Amino acid sequence: MTDPFGHDPIKDIEKMFHQQTFAERMKLIARGLKADKDSGDYKKAKFELQRFLSPLAAILIPVLLLALIIVLAKVVPEDETKVSVEVTDIEEPPELEEPPEEIIEPIESPEPVDVEFENLDVVFDQTVEMQTPDDNPSPSPADVDAVALVKSPVTLTGIYGNRTPGARGSAMRRFGGNSIAEGAVMRALRWLKKNQSKNGSWPSEKYAMTSLALLTFMAHGETPDSEEFGETVQNAIKFLVANGKRAPARYSCEIVAYAMCEAYGLTKIPAVKEVAEYSLNRVIKGQNPTGGWDYGLKGTETRNDTSVDGWAIQALKAAKMAGIHHPDFQQSWSMAIKGIQANSNQETGHIGYTGPRGGNPGLTGAGVLALQFLGAAKTSECRKGINYLKGLGYIVWDGDKKTWMGGSPIYYWYYITQAIFQEDAERSGQWWRSWNNEMQKNLVKNQIIEKDAYQFKEEEFDIGHWVSPSESEHGNGTVQYTTMCTLMLEVYYRYLPTFKPPQDLGIEEDLTGGDGEITIDIDI
Repeated sequence: MTDPFGHDPIKDIEKMFHQQTFAERMKLIARGLKADKDSGDYKKAKFELQRFLSPLAAILIPVLLLALIIVLAKVVPEDETKVSVEVTDIEEPPELEEPPEEIIEPIESPEPVDVEFENLDVVFDQTVEMQTPDDNPSPSPADVDAVALVKSPVTLTGIYGNRTPGARGSAMRRFGGNSIAEGAVMRALRWLKKNQSKNGSWPSEKYAMTSLALLTFMAHGETPDSEEFGETVQNAIKFLVANGKRAPARYSCEIVAYAMCEAYGLTKIPAVKEVAEYSLNRVIKGQNPTGGWDYGLKGTETRNDTSVDGWAIQALKAAKMAGIHHPDFQQSWSMAIKGIQANSNQETGHIGYTGPRGGNPGLTGAGVLALQFLGAAKTSECRKGINYLKGLGYIVWDGDKKTWMGGSPIYYWYYITQAIFQEDAERSGQWWRSWNNEMQKNLVKNQIIEKDAYQFKEEEFDIGHWVSPSESEHGNGTVQYTTMCTLMLEVYYRYLPTFKPPQDLGIEEDLTGGDGEITIDIDI
């Protein structure tokens, strides 16, 4: 069938469903774009062009943007901060010159006559200018106020551990103390407190007596922080800090070194350490080449005085326990053993005054205690000395003055009590029990008591002191007798029994005794 207008219907239908090729579409678009803009062919061509370009733009635009970003990233320079570093070799600082060692000129004492005496010579140097209680202490390079201002926390440990209140009671029960003996101690401490001078010292030989009194308080665990005795202890320390460096070189210097080393071990006060180090240096530099010490601390004598040795060795012991170092400490420690051995009599066990001849119980007690403190308790000299002491009697206060006690019984008992305690108390031996029983009974019974003579916290207390039973007792009177008797009654908790074995002191020992050489190495 033919359309009146000449159209073929079949071809028109085929034309409707005919898919134009890309070339045909482009020809149609090109022909339409040439037509009049108001014509249908132009609009159709424009529409077809948009349909054709839209997918292409969706792909090309992101690609172009990404390319632009990459180009910009390469073109724009990075903001770089440059730091100039110069590397130089480290130069070692020049070594400082060691300051010259301070040379301490010892105070000259009159040259003693080397004569063997039957009685113990313990006379303190009386050539020192005396001070009244109201005298002001002389100035000292050390800041005395540091004693009050720089109080370190006090912790009693190690060898001082038995001095705390609870440990004191336990130690007394274990080693034979009791409340009766402790009552005598308290009366003595209160007597000492009441009789302390305003400048912190005690008469008559102020350096030695103040040091002995301070040792007595510290043995009881009293420090500058103690409630009842803190001010007493602090004033004693302040006096010795201000004046201790001037102590005469006979006995006083050694006793000051002893007290100040122990005071530093208990308190860690810097000003105390300064005086302790100064005094210890005088002791060590004043040791003789023969191992002992003599009056004057010249360090060049051959006379070893066992009485002086005893105080010097107690100072060494206190310094070791306090951790106070000295470059010659090891040598001094080793030589001190040889000095005591040189005065020991191998046949009798006596330890003599200035040699192996003669000797008496007090000197033997001092020598035995010195060897025990030096870690030489197993030497033949120490063992023979102990055997000699075992053969003596016990303390008899009002006995015959011609007995073994001699003319200075309190001085004798001070050393012998400690030596027996170190030897026998740990194993509760019969020797210590018997000695302790008589020592306690006689000291407590013969304490001179002043009733209600002391006040503390609005309470009244008794005070007490001792006077020697011997009119010929050498020393400095009531303060010395009272401190030594008190130290005997404090023996239960003052030092641990057997002190400390050498390995705990950092000492390696080869103590074979006899005439053989002794070598002791101390790891300072």
